[in-house]
Amino acid sequence: MESENIYDKIRGILGEMPGNLNILEEKIDIGLQMEYFEYSKKIKNDLDPETIIKNKDDIFNHDLTEDIRKRRFAELASIEDVEAYRTIEKYIKSQEMNLKSWAILALQESRMLLESKLLGENQIFISTGLGGKGTRLRYFIVIILKSAKDFTSLHKKVVKTEFEMILQKHNAEIERLTFYRNYATLTIIIPLEVPIKEMLKESIRECNQYGNFLHTRFIVTNVKELSKEEIDKYLSNPESDSDC
Repeated sequence: MESENIYDKIRGILGEMPGNLNILEEKIDIGLQMEYFEYSKKIKNDLDPETIIKNKDDIFNHDLTEDIRKRRFAELASIEDVEAYRTIEKYIKSQEMNLKSWAILALQESRMLLESKLLGENQIFISTGLGGKGTRLRYFIVIILKSAKDFTSLHKKVVKTEFEMILQKHNAEIERLTFYRNYATLTIIIPLEVPIKEMLKESIRECNQYGNFLHTRFIVTNVKELSKEEIDKYLSNPESDSDC
């Protein structure tokens, strides 16, 4: 994790200040996201909007094979048509469980296509495995206790209080904080423009004024929530003793 923020990286790639940013809010596996967008790109040649709209309700047909349903979603998402967007939206609201994540990705693509047409400018799509909220991304954080002993009640209170104070200053928020024997996990929503590494270091510094009980190294990812096995594997690695 570099100290610069994601917003600056986007600006560096585009050569200017990013305009309309669209963040995927749902938690969807990165592998599935890659599969969807690769698939969507392949089926974009020779599309017939009239036929696609005519067959739009196929996605509600329970007898439809998964492969055909996937194609129908990708086709609907590839045409500039409000009716196509509303059809995908209706499927998601219907609480159908088949290909729900695929449908959400199709809805996002359809929305961006329509917004690009209406606003006359390209939309920037940002997606991670953990999703986000508004213009903020969701991150999974692991902070590590220096001692092999459990977090004391004082430690827990300090972590909660100090992290909340620092995060509030950066318009970030804790969604979930869970304490384990020698580490704690946090799910945090953080604005794009905030330097994540520096914010976390500041939070740990503030906590350590009350007994120097946290390691300065930590784990941060926006790809997925790590399992206990994955965290334990990292903590048991001697090469992980430096800051992350």
